[in-house]
Amino acid sequence: MEIQNVTIEDAEELLDIYAPYVKYTAITFEYDVPSVEEFRQRIVNISNRYPYIKAVDNGQIVGYAYAGCFKDRRAYDWSVETTIYVRQDCKRMGIGRLLYDRLEHELKSMGILNMNACIACPEQESKYLNDDSIRFHSRLGFSEVGRFHDSGYKFNQWFDMVWMEKMIGEHNAEPKEVWG
Repeated sequence: MEIQNVTIEDAEELLDIYAPYVKYTAITFEYDVPSVEEFRQRIVNISNRYPYIKAVDNGQIVGYAYAGCFKDRRAYDWSVETTIYVRQDCKRMGIGRLLYDRLEHELKSMGILNMNACIACPEQESKYLNDDSIRFHSRLGFSEVGRFHDSGYKFNQWFDMVWMEKMIGEHNAEPKEVWG
């Protein structure tokens, strides 16, 4: 398995991974699957500043991860929001850990200090959502720092959002500028 940078040519294959999450889960609160062109634009926008990577196994993309803007204010430059998706038939094979390990390494090299993840959370497990993502992030060293109750509505039910964070660098009085 190789970890590589995503290109706009990967949009269709990434969208094939993402679409089932939109259609059949509350993992994303997006209601409609984006078009390939919209997904290409998302890749361009994210890749202009942050890492956007993919896991490739035998020539096929099996997962992807990226970092994005946490908040659009200069004081937040050292923090990012992370996102990860793995092909549904490839879960629990170590792909997510490989992607996040590489993502964390790249973010550290940029001067990023905080990785944040906003994760949909069920009050009770259902066919649309379980707590796998929360457990995954916990195993990678993320800690829960906040919960927003009934903040997302999909499939005729309400879901909570949990914020998790991982500090990946030293916080001091004069942090290095972030580059990207």
